Amino acid sequence: MGSLARTRLVAGGAALVTIGAGLGIRGVGSGGGDVVKYGGDALYTVLVYALVVLIAPRVRALVAGGVALGVSWAVELFQLTDVPGELAARSVFARLVLGSTFNAPDLLWYAVGALGAGLGHAGVVRWRRGAGRPPGAPGVLGPPGAPGVPGVRRGVAGGRSPGP
Repeated sequence: MGSLARTRLVAGGAALVTIGAGLGIRGVGSGGGDVVKYGGDALYTVLVYALVVLIAPRVRALVAGGVALGVSWAVELFQLTDVPGELAARSVFARLVLGSTFNAPDLLWYAVGALGAGLGHAGVVRWRRGAGRPPGAPGVLGPPGAPGVPGVRRGVAGGRSPGP
């Protein structure tokens, strides 16, 4: 399986887990409360983040976080109009996707979700690239000309090719 397909598979899995977690906290915390409300906000942005990575698997964590946060904030600000509330009254799906009423603290919790997703994404990317291994250890990728295994020169895309 190629790197892009693997990234998409992980992002799709993360999206499904996030949906499950969001529905789970809504079901468990049916009495409401801050954990349910704001946890759901953060998970909303994590879901948007996962969908961004699913669509654009080469996206950097900072860009994916910015897009996810921007989408989440745009949806929240859209709630200042009557449209999301009217749609939410007719459809559970619309209520889950668009919400119904504006709540300023939600903007902070969307940022928490974007930050958490971005840190997780950056950590996975770093781990997959072998960060933390000693220089020259097998599996370490780096820029062309970086120190590595003797007799092996780094390629343009971080791959290895026989040296001169």
